[in-house]
Amino acid sequence: MNSDQERNKVGARRTSSAFARMERMPPLLMLLYLGMVGITVLFVILVGAYAQTRYFSALPSGLHPFPRYFSISTIVLLVSSYTVNQARRIYQQDDTSNLVRCLGATMLLGAIFTGLQILGWRELATQGAFFTSESSYTYIYLISGLHIAHVLGGLVFLLVLLLRTLHASRDAVRTLVFIRNPYRRLQLRMLTVYWHFIDVLWLGLFMLFLFLY
Repeated sequence: MNSDQERNKVGARRTSSAFARMERMPPLLMLLYLGMVGITVLFVILVGAYAQTRYFSALPSGLHPFPRYFSISTIVLLVSSYTVNQARRIYQQDDTSNLVRCLGATMLLGAIFTGLQILGWRELATQGAFFTSESSYTYIYLISGLHIAHVLGGLVFLLVLLLRTLHASRDAVRTLVFIRNPYRRLQLRMLTVYWHFIDVLWLGLFMLFLFLY
């Protein structure tokens, strides 16, 4: 009897702690998580439509070689995930100068990824896989294009944070205020979470493309 009551109390404490963590979560971070759920649902729908179209397509698999630029861009995006993860570690060390370099490297890698994706589209068109309503290749353009749009959204946010960090790094007082500002810490955390999400999302899409192509 007493053991049952103790287990109930332990469970209640665990439940309350979970709700407490949710209550302590910043509203902006909560909105980001909800947005990522919506993005995931959107891509799941598109991937399902692509898989169904590819299944009923009369075209054999492996008709065209898979765009090599898509493979190269995947490596670039994975490297950018490492650099943005290093940014949080550098921020904790109060090193705004290296933080600027790290954010700049991440932004450069994101821009290179976007350029390689466009080259991948060009490679598809060269092979005869065009963007037409009757072709399953249309979904490759559409899905990768939507992913690029979300990468560009992350790049805009990254650019704003980079400029603010650069401005703060030029003065010791501004650096101290920047580092101790909880809102800047939240911005960097949101950027890291979103960028890792975009990386994992593309990695899943890339593997799917390899399987269905």
